[in-house]
Amino acid sequence: MSGQQTAIRTTYFSLISNTSLALIKGLAGVFGHSYALIADAIESTTDIFASLLVLFGLTYAKRPADDNHPYGHGKIEPLITFIVVAFLVTSATVIAYKSILNIQTPHQAPESWTLIVLGCIIAWKEASFQIVIRKSKETNSSSLRADAWHHRSDAITSVMAFIGISISLIFGEGYETADDWAALLASGFIIYNSYLIFRPALGEIMDEHVYDDLVDEIRKKSIEVTGVLATEKCFIRKAGMKYHVDLHAIVDGGISVEEGHEIAHKLKDHLRTEIGNLGHVLIHIEPGRKES
Repeated sequence: MSGQQTAIRTTYFSLISNTSLALIKGLAGVFGHSYALIADAIESTTDIFASLLVLFGLTYAKRPADDNHPYGHGKIEPLITFIVVAFLVTSATVIAYKSILNIQTPHQAPESWTLIVLGCIIAWKEASFQIVIRKSKETNSSSLRADAWHHRSDAITSVMAFIGISISLIFGEGYETADDWAALLASGFIIYNSYLIFRPALGEIMDEHVYDDLVDEIRKKSIEVTGVLATEKCFIRKAGMKYHVDLHAIVDGGISVEEGHEIAHKLKDHLRTEIGNLGHVLIHIEPGRKES
């Protein structure tokens, strides 16, 4: 199965998970008198739309290169990540605003059974995070990584809600707003996670160099090709799940242009065979002197 197909199937998993949990949290929050759970449901609802955006981005990124997009359509992934981050920040803002209003308004303490619901939700969301983050690493998908952190931020808000409800139940009267304070604290965690998601996507858009390990692997594999004496410049930029490479290879300066051209083609084929997720590989031949 290709990386794109794996990523798309993982996104469908996120969609089903977020839709189910949004319903469970919303119902439990309303009937259990817990705004922290309702806030959790709000975030899960935004997660549904975020997962739909990720699905659109991954599907669009699968389009082959064309005259207007010679490097393919992979750059849509970090753009989708920016929108997903906007969803996260928006949900955090709504949760914080509603939490502050509820803190100022006397209300009934949450029902004790909401803790059981939250315990199950925490376990499920953390498991979902582990599944999706593993798939994001396998596919090198920044938007899938953002989707994974949606699961983690959801788990964090659920943990905060669990703590807040526990405090309100243990200490009783006067502590009814503990779960509202928990929801407010959780919104801060969501904002922080939003930055952690946003920063790598920004680096991808700006072609920031953060691929030293891949450069080392490319250099190591390059000298395995007969005729390649060494390598000089090696530039890498990421687009979606693919890494595009510009490499300067040193060959014997005494060989013909045709021989140098053949070595370049062999080197390109070798790199794309030996190293996964390489997209365009541009080889520039530099003349050198073969040691006798």
